[in-house]
Amino acid sequence: MIRSNPALAERRSTRQIKVGNVPVGGGAPVSVQSMTTTKTADVEGTLAQIYALKAAGADIVRCTCNEQAAAEGLAQIVPRSPVPIVADIHFHYEMALAALEAGVSCLRLNPGNLRKPEEIKLVASEAKDRGVPIRIGVNAGSLHPDLYKKHGGATPEALVESAQMELAYFSEVGFDDVKISVKASNVPLMIGAYRLLSETVDFPLHLGVTEAGPPPAGLVKATAGIATLLSEGIGDTIRYSLTADPVEEARAGRQLVEALGLRERQSLDLVACPSCGRAEVDVIKVAKAAQEALEKLNLPIQVAVMGCVVNGPGEAREADIGIAAGRHKGHLFIKGKIVRVVPEDEMVEALVAEAEALVREGTEERLKKADAAAEAEAEADRKALLEDKGIDANHTSEKIEKIRRKLEAASD
Repeated sequence: MIRSNPALAERRSTRQIKVGNVPVGGGAPVSVQSMTTTKTADVEGTLAQIYALKAAGADIVRCTCNEQAAAEGLAQIVPRSPVPIVADIHFHYEMALAALEAGVSCLRLNPGNLRKPEEIKLVASEAKDRGVPIRIGVNAGSLHPDLYKKHGGATPEALVESAQMELAYFSEVGFDDVKISVKASNVPLMIGAYRLLSETVDFPLHLGVTEAGPPPAGLVKATAGIATLLSEGIGDTIRYSLTADPVEEARAGRQLVEALGLRERQSLDLVACPSCGRAEVDVIKVAKAAQEALEKLNLPIQVAVMGCVVNGPGEAREADIGIAAGRHKGHLFIKGKIVRVVPEDEMVEALVAEAEALVREGTEERLKKADAAAEAEAEADRKALLEDKGIDANHTSEKIEKIRRKLEAASD
């Protein structure tokens, strides 16, 4: 079990369910989900996307089951999938029963469009017999008309009541292997609904901002909602709902839980300075080239690209590895210690090679192999840069003095 990040609120205590071999809730690591965009009947195409999602960090993948061909596709996909498969059900309870027959690890039911109590209870009974959990997937956009009218719109209270109604049906057949989501495209509504739900039930919660839209706005909206709740200790599994390749959803989800310290790092984290007057290279260009090269290797490390050697290694000393530019050279550093100096045009190539060696051999071993003269050479470059461009590289003091003189003149 991954301990909560001490900088965040203590994680809310919930019961635990198992989606295939992935525990959700009860102190388990926050899991990342996404959904395929292929036709589920296209078995090979869907499996290819599932494997791509797994490689990008998805722990669980959802597939639509809206017709017989999709259910038959699931029967072939499930035994070949590298991750547990959730069947997404809308309108037709028969599809839920067919998905269970296909061997899926979980169902997602939307109370807003699967409304007949007897059908809901039948699906829950069948899931109970098979030991398969169900996600109650409430959505503000498909709220039951009665609840919409009762609460005067899609409100946190309306979304939570919808989930409670579904729970009541499940309770009648003795089924409680449940996780819940109360999604909305409106971020404040989504946050309010999950906060209320977390105070109302102890089931694990699936977080998401539905219909967040395409990046970058969709990433911002989804992160605003999901990260807010995770920082409050609310949430056990997450999904970014982006109008984009679902691989971007999985990658974003994985990066978020790693950035919050809720999962151990499995992917690249590249940090870079915003540049300033001391920058010796095009930081944006170098950072982009480094990211493209390193992402292909899928190395689980933090890498820093810094524009100058004056403050770069010190500012990025927590990075596993980094490079800083200085006087037509690249200064490679590991945990803030300069280990090698290379020509500027070899910066990215050298960074990638050292990153691979670092993952292969470990930090201590690479530090032992540091070039003894590298630190002295870097220090000389630092001093030369400061003499050339000064500590105040953006000439802030000079600008402030000019501002003061102009204001004094204007006031006379």
